[in-house]
Amino acid sequence: MSRKTATVLSLGDYRARQHTLYFTRGELNQLLGLYSLHVIRGVWRDYAIDHAPGVARFSVFRHTHEAPAYTVLKTAPSSTQPAEFIVRRGREELRVSRNLSEALEVFRARPSLVAAAPG
Repeated sequence: MSRKTATVLSLGDYRARQHTLYFTRGELNQLLGLYSLHVIRGVWRDYAIDHAPGVARFSVFRHTHEAPAYTVLKTAPSSTQPAEFIVRRGREELRVSRNLSEALEVFRARPSLVAAAPG
């Protein structure tokens, strides 16, 4: 009478290891600070944070049921490239930087000329 033995295998050895990327506390403070300034101005009304393997997203909305007005992406570093922050409006990339502060400079108020009132 032959008896077969079972071998126990760890599924972790066979699944692809996916690294979920998150924003750090400092990065979230910067993003939420920017968001709150635009909420006070009445420009933005909602935000969403998404985490996926290799990418973290912070999206802001003008209206809740629309596509995001802007999205800030944090990409995972690879062996050939460091982590990057990308600011997008729709599919258009407005800024790519290795530093979140530099990437968020896109949202700084640009000076504009104001004409003096006559008289």
